Amino acid sequence: MSGPLVLGIETSCDETGVGIVRGRTLLFDAIASSVEEHARFGGVVPEVASRAHLEAMVPTVERACREAGVRLADVDAVSVTAGPGLAGALLVGVASAKALALALGVPLYGVNHLAAHVAVDVVEHGPLPEPTMGLLVSGGHSNLLLVPDVTDDIRSLGATIDDAAGEAFDKVARVLGLPFPGGPHIDRVARDGDQVAIDFPRGLTSGRDLQRHRFDYSFSGLKTAVARWVQAREATGQPVPVADVAASFQEAVVDVLTRKAVLACAEHGVGDLLIGGGVAANSRLRALAQERCDAAGIRLRVPRPGLCTDNGAMVAALGAQMVMKGRPESRLDLPADSSQPVEQVRA
Repeated sequence: MSGPLVLGIETSCDETGVGIVRGRTLLFDAIASSVEEHARFGGVVPEVASRAHLEAMVPTVERACREAGVRLADVDAVSVTAGPGLAGALLVGVASAKALALALGVPLYGVNHLAAHVAVDVVEHGPLPEPTMGLLVSGGHSNLLLVPDVTDDIRSLGATIDDAAGEAFDKVARVLGLPFPGGPHIDRVARDGDQVAIDFPRGLTSGRDLQRHRFDYSFSGLKTAVARWVQAREATGQPVPVADVAASFQEAVVDVLTRKAVLACAEHGVGDLLIGGGVAANSRLRALAQERCDAAGIRLRVPRPGLCTDNGAMVAALGAQMVMKGRPESRLDLPADSSQPVEQVRA
């Protein structure tokens, strides 16, 4: 193993992640999740998440170093998610990273959360082709990104104009009486359902929509269509076929996600598609993306599920790439930016 030893901190939402990467090799990824504390509210509560990060930060850093077999004094740089995300949660991570970098006398890199979801794949599948097309799908983001250089040059081709895919999964799960977070439960239930049982709408795919929102996504109308279908069924006293609804809804989501991603690759002459973010763990998304990429002659890269959800490894991986490419470090007064644009890779 060679390359800089980088400690990465991720606190953009409800997971406290600390990853340690040497070059392109992941040594350990420690995660402390507060998802169970949010489950009874049916969604993430920002203040609860921030307090959970405060409590988990030091133990998670200590566990990551212990399991990786390194000392803090060995670290060459500290990388942290500076945005986008929940403001209070980001502040905990950024303040912690500043303290570590200052105490250790090493460079600090404030990085973009979305760029990190792309960069994490280097620890599993090696260097990223340049350019790569990135499809990021999570609770708060559904983005199509052209990535000539993950450390410096990311261009947004499209994004969600309302609900992100992960938000739609959570809301539909609530309609169907499934637990939070909804994605894994809908994926599980849908395996016993018929994905063509109900013809749910595909947002922003009509001819006019493709002219105005060619690579944008919209899942609000789909979410509403599912809720109305279920309500109409219940109003007539008929049982709701949960598995069929879940499968048909899931198919509508992944159909649009993959169709536009493959179209973007074709129109921009990019031969590699990388899918990241929590929804990238969805089994049907992975299967349909592979099927469509194979048909189009596109190479598909998807990190293992544990690296798709928010984690410190992805932040450390991006930080290590920045060190190796000689990118400037961030200032110690860098802010936490809850709305940091994806084009701003480094804060």
